[in-house]
Amino acid sequence: MAALVPFRALRPAPAAAARVAAVPYDVVSTEEAQALAAGNPLSFLHVSRAEIDLPRDANPYSDVVYAKAQANLQRLKTDAPLIMEDAPSLYVYRLRMGAVSQTGVAACYSLDEYERDVIKKHERTRRDKEDDRTRHVLELRAQTGPVFLIHRGVATIDQVVEHAAAARPPLYDFTATDGVQHTVWRVDPRDESKLVEAFGTVPALYIADGHHRAASAARARQQLRGASGAPGEWDTVLAVAFPAAQVHVLPYNRVVKDLATLTPETLLQGLQQRFTVRDGSPTPEQRGDVGMFLDGRWHTIVLGESPAGATAMDRLDVSRLQDLVLGPLLGIGDVRTSKRIDFVGGVRGSAELEKLVRSGRAAVAFSLYPVSADDLMTIADAGGIMPPKSTWFEPKLRDGLLSHLI
Repeated sequence: MAALVPFRALRPAPAAAARVAAVPYDVVSTEEAQALAAGNPLSFLHVSRAEIDLPRDANPYSDVVYAKAQANLQRLKTDAPLIMEDAPSLYVYRLRMGAVSQTGVAACYSLDEYERDVIKKHERTRRDKEDDRTRHVLELRAQTGPVFLIHRGVATIDQVVEHAAAARPPLYDFTATDGVQHTVWRVDPRDESKLVEAFGTVPALYIADGHHRAASAARARQQLRGASGAPGEWDTVLAVAFPAAQVHVLPYNRVVKDLATLTPETLLQGLQQRFTVRDGSPTPEQRGDVGMFLDGRWHTIVLGESPAGATAMDRLDVSRLQDLVLGPLLGIGDVRTSKRIDFVGGVRGSAELEKLVRSGRAAVAFSLYPVSADDLMTIADAGGIMPPKSTWFEPKLRDGLLSHLI
């Protein structure tokens, strides 16, 4: 079963919601965060990426950064203002981006279930990033951004969510600067028990985005409850759970900074000896095709059929690109540690890949066909770990609209 728990949200006054709401802390660099928050003292990036308010040479993991985050949160409580909900509640959160619409349930979800793998993972986390967010949670005594969960979908949940959204006017309804519409409803108490009961029939939840947030919430709990194991708000993690059929997955593309010992000509020759390679478009049209921008031109690499008996993870284009091209031809063994490769979220488009190569910051770029939500769930069910930077979910939730104090 999947347990969900109403919580007393710390949230902005409706008139300030659009100015407070901020992109997730981990999808922007410090420089990008500074640009997004410029001229907006209410942006939640002042809390989630407090280094933007310090000198440029400040260590983002220094004591002063976490102290500044705490001070900025306290300032926002007054300036926005931020409101503490009068009673524990559940929320419906809808994201709309063009023709894409997805509606999920914002609540606190069980960390016991996270540790028992009822909430399933598909990525490894990095210890330094865990350390950062764990300290952020402990210093602020708050989970300030939701984990993005998916599930296989239950008709009863959809029905209750639809009713909850129709029963009350939304708390928030605004379109962010990137064109994504964010709408949040507080669930009528009469519908809360129905949602709790309906989620009790869900056998598993899957982390789409937010592995480090979830891991950090679990680590913070260990410290806060101490040896006594005392229960508290720290036993849950803030998240929004969406039906997998509604979510929109984009590829996570690759750029390689140099060709090692190869030239553009010898790399192309090596690929032609192994695969069908033809002139192509920037965006692969089917699984098994990979776009490559090399020497000013787009090519399509046809990887062909996966070998018989290959696992779901081995069949992913991102895995096959690594095993058949990046490793043997370009000498990139471990993308987690190699300094020669970078990752570009699909939301940035093929133009960003071309720009990086034409500017000389990369030697070659690879555009991938997106992994599906079904792929993710199948691999997680088997206990597998997907290659790093395999999926880019878009649109993304906003930080600052709903925070969970622990």
